[in-house]
Amino acid sequence: MLIRKRRLGITIVCAGIVSACVAFVLYQHIRGPVPLALGDGKNGPLEMVWLPAGEFLMGSDHQQARPNEGPAHKVRLDGFWIDRYDVTNADFARFISETHYVTTAERKPKWEDLKVQLPLGTTEPDDSDLVPGALVFVGTDRPIPLNDFSQWWAFVPGADWRHPLGPDSTIEGKENHPVVQVSREDVQAYAAWAHKRLLTEAEWEYAARGGLEQANYAWGNDFSPGGTKMANTWDEIQPFPVTGASNKFKIGTKPVGSYRPNAYGLYDMSGNVWQWVADWYRADAFRVGLKRQPAGEAAVNPVGPSDSYDPELGVTAHAPQRVIRGGSFLCSESYCTSFRTSARQGADPMNSMSHLGFRLAMSNDQWQKSR
Repeated sequence: MLIRKRRLGITIVCAGIVSACVAFVLYQHIRGPVPLALGDGKNGPLEMVWLPAGEFLMGSDHQQARPNEGPAHKVRLDGFWIDRYDVTNADFARFISETHYVTTAERKPKWEDLKVQLPLGTTEPDDSDLVPGALVFVGTDRPIPLNDFSQWWAFVPGADWRHPLGPDSTIEGKENHPVVQVSREDVQAYAAWAHKRLLTEAEWEYAARGGLEQANYAWGNDFSPGGTKMANTWDEIQPFPVTGASNKFKIGTKPVGSYRPNAYGLYDMSGNVWQWVADWYRADAFRVGLKRQPAGEAAVNPVGPSDSYDPELGVTAHAPQRVIRGGSFLCSESYCTSFRTSARQGADPMNSMSHLGFRLAMSNDQWQKSR
């Protein structure tokens, strides 16, 4: 009888443990993944997630991957802190308030910065044509061939981080949206003020994957699991890049954290806005890197190439370009699938655009020194 009671007791305890585990799993499924370690300002930098050292396969050989994404290769990284969210308008406003920094979009452009992106022999424009401003997605009023992005982008005088779509636009009421219209130079200035740094491209992809080895997206291999939209990307009910009177949905940024985080507790690693990273952009970076790496060995804390190369730019293939990652609200399944975790692209480091923002990283040494 005593043995039966003991067995019954053990059964009840085990059942209780199983029920608790099931409840916990269901709870986590509902509320989203728990960050590995979330800084609170005392035990780590505020709203930054600690990612421990690890190894992963960077890049992709998937059929959807573009040539610049392969080959997949082993990378080993030290641990680092990463912003849980993209830097917001409110965050950037505090930086501006304290430093009185003037962004590149708010300054008169320098011909020296422009001519390196243009073919040799390009005539210098009149000084009166060099006015502050930035690139803005303007869309089209009807479906068009998608072979010339200048049809849906325009340089808009007066566009800047406070006025991302032009002088008549505002970020009022959008304090929790990701800041845009920031160049890499602006990001570096913010990082210095915040005692942080840009992520390397390898760190960014490691974080975006959330431990899902070679998955296409930050949440897995199904773009819309169960019909659920997982990121702020172009809605396929409207052909890209149509924004005319027939527009059926709102185009633009959304508040950070509007969608579920990845398994590392990081929000918006796909869609919403592109994110600047530290590396120079070369379309052949992974192929060149592998040739320098002993066969089968992992690259340790890679920092990318020492220069730029993008054959798609033709005669300006070696113009300065830095890597951007993550895709944006403009990426669609029919045109740009850069919301995939391995997708990569180059951008003029002096450019500011209405779909380009950033998040930052911090080493443990940086955290200890800044306390």
